[in-house]
Amino acid sequence: MFRGRFYHTIDPKGRLSIPSKFRDVLDGERRLVIVPNEHGLEVHPMKLWEQIEAKVKMLPQMDPDVQKFNRLYISSAVDAVLDGQGRIQIQPDLRQRAGLAKDVVLVGWVGKFEIWNKERWEEYLRTNEAALPSLYEKISSRGV
Repeated sequence: MFRGRFYHTIDPKGRLSIPSKFRDVLDGERRLVIVPNEHGLEVHPMKLWEQIEAKVKMLPQMDPDVQKFNRLYISSAVDAVLDGQGRIQIQPDLRQRAGLAKDVVLVGWVGKFEIWNKERWEEYLRTNEAALPSLYEKISSRGV
């Protein structure tokens, strides 16, 4: 499980060091998939990403929503590999789309993690942390 928040920097070549606690979760898996979302970038271990692809493959491919999902989300996925120093290379177009220049936050998300621009993350916290008590109640009603 990816837990916690880690503040890091992206070097001028677009490399980002993955925290050792996150690398431990990967358990030797070096292949990752990076996908942009509305806030930043999602990073999925390849094994879990392949499960997502298998589920999407089972959906009716002629369904317009499935087609749109494939075109907008699945097609934006990019493979990445952890190097010997535990870093990933983030392509310039992905960095630009996510607003990632230097200071970033890696945010644990159970089976994946996200990479946020530090200022964007801090604004998200400022505008959303007050909702946490009501979220506890909503999520606990779902059995968690």
